[in-house]
Amino acid sequence: MEGFFKNSIEFKENGQYLKFKNHSIFYNKIGKGETLLLLHGYPFNSYDWNWLLKDLSKHYQVIYFDFLGMGFSDKPKEHRYSFEEYVDIVKEIVKVNQLQSVRILAHDLAVSVVQELIAVEKTLDFEIVSVAFMNGGLFTDVYKPRLIQRLLSQSPNWMGKWISNKMSRKAVESSLFRVFGPQTQPNLDLLENYWTILNYNDGKQITYLIGRMVFEKVKYQTRWIDALKTTKIPFCYICGPFDPNSGTHMAKRFQNEYPNRKVYFLSDQIGHWPQVESPSEVMLAYQLFLKDIDQKK
Repeated sequence: MEGFFKNSIEFKENGQYLKFKNHSIFYNKIGKGETLLLLHGYPFNSYDWNWLLKDLSKHYQVIYFDFLGMGFSDKPKEHRYSFEEYVDIVKEIVKVNQLQSVRILAHDLAVSVVQELIAVEKTLDFEIVSVAFMNGGLFTDVYKPRLIQRLLSQSPNWMGKWISNKMSRKAVESSLFRVFGPQTQPNLDLLENYWTILNYNDGKQITYLIGRMVFEKVKYQTRWIDALKTTKIPFCYICGPFDPNSGTHMAKRFQNEYPNRKVYFLSDQIGHWPQVESPSEVMLAYQLFLKDIDQKK
């Protein structure tokens, strides 16, 4: 399946920027209709959604953006990145685009941004109509971070910075090979684009700062889990089962915690990046989720 944009360069050239505090945030919107926010994970950016944009934009006004510190947004080096700040960026995107309501599809690190959004739901001046979580660490006790994540994020600052600077393309690619499915491994074009994205504005140097957020989740867990138990927002989990980080084991924990919410399992050998590995399956799962919501109204 071809991407909406030929490569990450064309992807960037077709985007725009908004100001968040003193920083520039890359974003774009395509299509018409109800608004769907696409929230990307770590360590790349919203280019992850490139293979879903064509189909999604037939049905929605799709808005995607790069979180501060990643992709084509600013990457301040002396900065404390946090879930609260990422929530504020989402709120700014909504405000600038004068949105009253949004649907959300979130992957990887972004699932926890949405957990925080739901936890502060009563303070929002817009409605979250529905949420689809996908292959993300909703529960820290069963999340299995990659070795490179642990090295970058659990070491002292000086060591994390040193490892980030020394991290080679081969090391990044090796990490990707382990989390993609065996039949859906990243091709050379994707690897080239990811490497370009990671290094944009010296982004590789601060990967350890973003990665630290993964291990800060512990202090939020009880609050986040409870927020999802009490919210009336429809939500589901879309699962690439082969993902060693947050695949089948995360989905089973989700089912135990929220037995009345649905899990949509994709093909057995789809890994951590379903929207890249099998966008057609993700599209089908998302449509089934929305159909299920409609039937319950």
